[in-house]
This record gives sequence, structure tokens and C-alpha cells, in this order.
Amino acid sequence: MKQLVILGSGAAPGVPSLGRGWGVCDPCNPKNVRSRSSAYLDYDGVKLLIDTSPDLRQQLLANNIRCLDGILYTHAHADHIHGIDDIREINRIIRQNLNFYAGARTTRYIKHNFSYLLAKPNKVNDVVRLPSLVPNVIKANHPFEIKGLKIMPIKLLEHCPECLGYVFNDGEIVYIADFRVIAESGYERIIKRPKLLVLPLTTPYGQPAHASLETVLEVIKRINPEKAVINHMATECDYNEIMNLTPENVVPAYDNMCIDID
Repeated sequence: MKQLVILGSGAAPGVPSLGRGWGVCDPCNPKNVRSRSSAYLDYDGVKLLIDTSPDLRQQLLANNIRCLDGILYTHAHADHIHGIDDIREINRIIRQNLNFYAGARTTRYIKHNFSYLLAKPNKVNDVVRLPSLVPNVIKANHPFEIKGLKIMPIKLLEHCPECLGYVFNDGEIVYIADFRVIAESGYERIIKRPKLLVLPLTTPYGQPAHASLETVLEVIKRINPEKAVINHMATECDYNEIMNLTPENVVPAYDNMCIDID
């Protein structure tokens, strides 16, 4: 079984947000209720979490996720990291360390701000009191494996100093985090036609650090996946409006969206 779950489909403020409420989003549509961005991939039994949203506890409970084989981080922004303490519950269940994988800058951020949760590879923390996570520094365009699953980090540009996307099994699944531009070297690592491409929008008109809908659709056309899911939407993105602006094989994400990959 190959399945990706969009645990949280929202940008940093969530929807509704404290400052803008629902924005242009229809409050009567439950698909407009968005927690912050995390995803869960089950690839033939390899169970991976992508980012640890501040809403992670509720997301894991809603999807009965109790075991993980690793955590992949995209970048060092609060809406993608600051639920990291909730991983202690996973440690309590599995009674062992859990590896996380991140670029050098993101790893330094986690070590500085969450030093209490780190463990040595050969020593498990007291998981009743503490998380027990082991950092693994990765680099763009340098593949690694988790339980036999090949994972290629790719470089995303013009969002923050370091942001990574992930290409699974040479392109079968591609997960893009916050970006304005995907590095050319990243496109070159997508060898297969993706069965699933997930990528963020935030706002339809774009921002200095986020791609517009026009750019997102251009990227989808270039990568040419069988299916694309638009994720990480703020209060400027009504579900039905975005659906109406996208081609047939492109759909907006919503919280707890389960996507089976054939």
C-alpha cells in the first residue's frame, strides 16, 4: 500500500485565522477548515512524517498515527517545526529513538531551540519524560534511504535560506514545500513521471517568498504528474474557487485528505 495523508493543509495562520477570520473562504465548507502543514506517507509499510505542525497532536489522533520510521523536515519555520514536542508520544509507544532528517540549517535550528529532545544514536532517552530524536543532516541532490525507500532531497529557492522538497523512488511521489522557484537540479532528479505531486500555494497572487497560482500551474505542467494536489493554502484560497481554477488532474488539499497511490 502506498498512501499519502495531508494532515494539515493550511499556511502559517491556519483557516480561520485569528487576524483575518475566514478571509475569502466559505465557512460552510468543511474543506476550508485548515490546520498547519504536515503530511504522512505510508510507502509499503515505511511510515514517514513530513514536518511537525503546531497542530500535530490533533492530526496524529485524527488519523490514528502511532508509529513512525522517520521524520523529514523541509525548513526551519515555526509552522513546519513547532509541534516537534508531540513526537514524545511516538517515542513512548515505540520505546526507541526516532531519526529525523533535515538540512544543516534546519538541524542547527532544532538543536538550538529543542536541545532537550535530542538523543545519541546508541542511547534512548527516558521516553516517559523526554522525546528521543536523533538528527541526520542531509543535502540537496544527495539521496538516502529509510528502510529501503530511496529519498532524494531537492533544493527549493527564494523562500528562506534553506528549504527542501522530497522526491520518493526517483519521482513516483514528489512533495514540494514552500517555494517560489524549484532549482533546475531538482527537476533533473524527477526521473519518473510522478503518480502524485504535492505542492504549496499560500495565496493565488503569490508573495515575495511564495509562488502564485500561475507559477504553481506552470510547475505542474512542466513536471506532468498523473495527479497534483495544491497544499498550504491561506485564507485567500477558497476551496471551491481554487478547484474551479485548476485542470482536471489538479485538486486542492484539505485536512485529513487520504491519497492512494496506485
